[in-house]
This record gives sequence, C-alpha cells and structure tokens, in this order.
Amino acid sequence: MYSGKFYFEESGFKLIDDDTFNTLKQFDSKSFDMIFADPPYFLSNDGITCSGGKMVSVNKGKWDKGINVNDKYEFNKKWINECYRVLKDEGTIWISGTLHNIYSIGMALEQEGFKIINNITWQKTNPPPNLACKTFTHSTETILWAKKDLPKTKYKFNYDLMKQLNGNKQMKDVWTTSLTKPSEKKQGKHPTQKPLELLERIILASTNENDIILDPFCGSSTTGIAATKLNRQFIGIDNEKEYLDLSIRRYQKIKENNL
Repeated sequence: MYSGKFYFEESGFKLIDDDTFNTLKQFDSKSFDMIFADPPYFLSNDGITCSGGKMVSVNKGKWDKGINVNDKYEFNKKWINECYRVLKDEGTIWISGTLHNIYSIGMALEQEGFKIINNITWQKTNPPPNLACKTFTHSTETILWAKKDLPKTKYKFNYDLMKQLNGNKQMKDVWTTSLTKPSEKKQGKHPTQKPLELLERIILASTNENDIILDPFCGSSTTGIAATKLNRQFIGIDNEKEYLDLSIRRYQKIKENNL
C-alpha cells in the first residue's frame, strides 16, 4: 500500500512525517475506504481573534498563511486529485472548511471527478465572539461529503445507524456540538483541533469496522483517535513533528484507557 517509512506505527494507527503531496504519490491506487481532510484555511493574516476570553493573534503557523485565490485553488485541486486516486471507488471523502477555503474546495472537488453528497453545517454552541463587531459572529463550519462521480457505484452510508443515533429520526445536515473540549487537549493543543464527537459521527456514518481511513493533514490526529476508538485503521500525514508527537501521546492515552 505504502512504499515509504512511517514515523510511528502500532497496530492500526500509523503516522507519516512528510509533505502531503510527497506522501500521497507513494500510496497504491484505491487504498482507502474513507478520507477526512481538514486542509489549511489560509486565514493567518495577522488579524486578531478571541480564545479563552482573551484577545489573541489569528495566526496559526506558516502552513496557514494567506495566499491569493488562484494559488489556493491550485493547491486544493492538487491534493484532491491525489485523494481521488488513492480512494476506493465505493469510498467517500469528507473535507472541513470555512468561508476562507470551502468554495475553492467545492469547485476543485467537482473538477477532479467527485460528486458532492451533502453539505454538512457544523454549528458551534460556544463560538468565540467577534471582537471587531463588524460582522455576524462566525459560529459554523462546513463539511463537504463527496463520492467519486462514477455510474452505478454505491458508496457506504450507514443510514440506519445515523437514524438510530438521532432518536429514530432521519439525521439532518446541521450538526450541533461544542468546540473541542478541554479534556481532549490534555496531551497538548493544536490550533484547529476538531471535536472527537464530530469525527466519530463522520466515521460511523461512512465506514465499517477495520476499514482504512486516511487523513492527509492530520494535525493532532483526532481522526485517528476516533478511528481507534471505533475499531478502524488509520494513516495520518503531517510535516510538523510537534503535532505528530502530540498525536502519539493522544493515541497512547486512548489505548491505556481501553486496557
């Protein structure tokens, strides 16, 4: 499946320390059952935001530095094209974003051979306030769920389970949760860490046990922690060792608690 070297490998949890584009080329075609991606939003522009009641810089790192619209689009097309190749025909891809990048991603998905299944709105119950007071409070993110646009190819959707989890009613495309809980950051923090609850729902909706999940921008590996808890296999890619080491600590803590 993969011709390179793993930074960390234990059972069904594997991490790769490398650039996403270099790594994706080393996977065999049609290797993964599901892909979750939380790519750069490109919003680190020296502005300010609110975190924990304090005014802080919006900058998250070099990987999130703002770029022009054409470069952003080419970046998204490039990694989405590689994800199409490594995703199984019956697999699906989930991509999270905000107004800063999600429209570019949606266009790139369709141009690279995907068909969007759902536009999930993640509504945050406790978003940070808007300090500038010049816009409405940013309280949502978008998660696009897509499949390969292939005729007569069925994708995985555990409809009955989603209905069961929603009080035996059809689950809607607006999901409401809090921001990432402090208990999920005890091993360290990542600036764009997603709530575990969100990833667990995504994985339960579109995979079965022992399926293989890829996260090409894994950060602190919430995808991998959710996959481990739900008996799925996981491969995450990141080129920041600080976050890969955080991922390992989170994984080891989960395994310790399950023993």
